[in-house]
Amino acid sequence: MNPFLTLYAAPPELIAHAPALLVIAPLIAACVAALSPSTRWAWMASVGGAIIAFWMAIGLAGEVARHGVVDYAIGGFAPPLGIALRIDALGVLFAVLISGIGVMAALFSGHSLAAEVMKGKRRLFQAGFLLCLAGLLGLTATGDAFNAFVFLEVSSIGTYALVGVGGGRDRRALPAAFSYLVMGTIGATFFLAGVGFLYAATGTLNLADMGLRLATLGRDRAVQVGFAFIVVGLGLKAAMFPLHGWLPNAYAHAPSLITVFLSATSTKAALYLMVRFIYTVFGQHFSFVETFLALVMAPLAGTAAVVCSLQAIAQTDIRRMLAFSSVAQVGYIMLGLSMATTAGVSAGLFHLINHALMKAALFMALGGLALNMKGVKLVDFAGAGRTAPWTMTAFAIAAFSLAGVPLTAGFLSKWRLFEAALAHGWIWAAAVIAVSSLLGLVYVGRMLEMIFFRAPIAAEPAKEARFGVLVPLWVLAAASIRFGFDASLPLGMATAAARSLGLTR
Repeated sequence: MNPFLTLYAAPPELIAHAPALLVIAPLIAACVAALSPSTRWAWMASVGGAIIAFWMAIGLAGEVARHGVVDYAIGGFAPPLGIALRIDALGVLFAVLISGIGVMAALFSGHSLAAEVMKGKRRLFQAGFLLCLAGLLGLTATGDAFNAFVFLEVSSIGTYALVGVGGGRDRRALPAAFSYLVMGTIGATFFLAGVGFLYAATGTLNLADMGLRLATLGRDRAVQVGFAFIVVGLGLKAAMFPLHGWLPNAYAHAPSLITVFLSATSTKAALYLMVRFIYTVFGQHFSFVETFLALVMAPLAGTAAVVCSLQAIAQTDIRRMLAFSSVAQVGYIMLGLSMATTAGVSAGLFHLINHALMKAALFMALGGLALNMKGVKLVDFAGAGRTAPWTMTAFAIAAFSLAGVPLTAGFLSKWRLFEAALAHGWIWAAAVIAVSSLLGLVYVGRMLEMIFFRAPIAAEPAKEARFGVLVPLWVLAAASIRFGFDASLPLGMATAAARSLGLTR
């Protein structure tokens, strides 16, 4: 039974406007944070805006469980002529995930910004974070192709600036932000060009209407070109191998709050949009879509899982190690999504949820230690398990889930991917998952051996993270354990999302 079927999170009068409030709440909170008289008030606005967005996402989960799809016409103008918000099982999964991570990141920001961002910039930093959150949530709610581009850029504009703010602590953040800006702009341009080709072919920007019209078209060159532009553009945004060059430096040199939030949500939102276009706009009406999934996307995903795991092993900077790990995990996710089966897509989405939880916890633990130590090399964390046991135990739990150790959520999602690959007849993909998982054990083992079995050697040994950091950190770590024993909630949402795509296998 769907646990959201009997959930009524808010009065019907409020839930009726939940699709709009999901985006409006963090936008209003961003304005409040920017105009706040103090950083404390800005932090409270950040937490409040994220909580309201999460509340609306939970409410929408109940509505979607009962009705299948929630439609909301902006200004009362019905689609396809009017701008529409449309939430289905796939969209609500990402809305709950992104807003939930947003709450954890907002709670964490109260301490992280004090140590990493100059006092005069903290209010604007909170505003930028909320702007990014609003943009990502808008992606999950919009039913319009052009507005998907708008929300994509709203989230990106805030992110570029926030990565660059890390330049006050680490000058390498500035070129990292510039590289991110250039690659992100190229990706957005490709995506917009692809939308333009589809509009030329169909005469509509409404995603549902576009899908219906594409189904009636024959072999159309504009549709094929539009598909190629959209996939490349979103591939850049999602750090799809080999378009991931911007990601390691952006994660390694940005302030901790942004690394925590981006690692768990940014690439996931781009993957959501890619899945939306591939399966609900193009569907299975075009042979070139199946060819792309089987002969391009799947091999690149398998290559990413192995090659980027090897790159993670070779790193000496712990943040870069986790960044390359993220690209490898995106490979796992895309491997599942490329199978075009209910089992494969649901397994990919299940791993996406787990990866968001574990990677947010890993970077949050490192950020908690960074409040009182300056080192970022792996060796700087030697003995941290002895001097900061609570922080590093949570880190270890998330790392075990990342490596796919049994009794963690990461193990269950990798096992689901393995089973889906075998059921689909992709023996090579099952082998890739197994080999990459073993490589993951190597770099996770390197980190844990240094943290728990070496004596402290840094001039400033790690100290326990503050209580305000430990609370969201342990919520994320506990989720990795809880879903390792009972994954009915995330797996149920992932399966419902996969079924909503209309897959025939």
